[in-house]
Amino acid sequence: MPLVPQRPPEPVNLARSAWPAVPADALVLVPVGSTEQHGPHLPLNTDSLIARSVALSAAERLAADRPDRPVLLAPTIAYGASGEHAGFPGTVSIGHEALHAVLVETVRSLSLWAGRIAFVNGHGGNVLTLDAAVGRLRGEGHDVSWLSCEIPGGDAHAGRAETSVVLHLAPGDVRLAEAVAGDTRPLADLMPDLMARGVHALSPSGVLGDPTGATAEEGRTSFESMVSTAVRRITAGRTAPRGRLIGTGTASATPGRPEGTSAPPAPRTKAAHP
Repeated sequence: MPLVPQRPPEPVNLARSAWPAVPADALVLVPVGSTEQHGPHLPLNTDSLIARSVALSAAERLAADRPDRPVLLAPTIAYGASGEHAGFPGTVSIGHEALHAVLVETVRSLSLWAGRIAFVNGHGGNVLTLDAAVGRLRGEGHDVSWLSCEIPGGDAHAGRAETSVVLHLAPGDVRLAEAVAGDTRPLADLMPDLMARGVHALSPSGVLGDPTGATAEEGRTSFESMVSTAVRRITAGRTAPRGRLIGTGTASATPGRPEGTSAPPAPRTKAAHP
């Protein structure tokens, strides 16, 4: 009889599993995103889409590389700290305090049966809260870490970088005919105004960057880079003191610095959550 080729191990989709099928001591990847405006051309779930897609692809590779170690993909935490986008209909922000509580209680619950836990973050506004929550959880003895889906050199929000990635992942959700350029200043120049006044004051369209020239191929390259980086960092397990997964040679995390594919931490305005 001909041998039947063995399929590589697959990550378990936690949401679709029955409890007897859930392996003990697994590595659990938890995507963290947002529901917020991404200009007139990208969907509100952009950050959640990217976080889940990176986590899923990373889980598939990790499962194939280590068949002896089960990998689970948890449901996406789809609401984040998005107070900087409060001027736009459709944005749903739970703020930093509520997000902190969700992250902490998620890990405390997972730790009752899981092994290692890693948050995969798609929204820059979640960074400070992830750093604080994971730092607290590690102090409690939980094996938890986090990383962001980063596009080096990408524009701040809903520009060419994010538009390209969504064209790769969900082209039917991109309204290219509605795409417009917003405030195209470098993020370092935007930050003081952004932190003080929010996105709407800087860009009525909600775009910080310029989506012109975005392509699915560019998005595929950026997505592959994000997945490869996530796999390397999760495999190595090297962290900054408060649990952010870092690459070889990275001295420390800079949680106050915006990162990921979306806008930075929420500004301190009346519209923003504390």
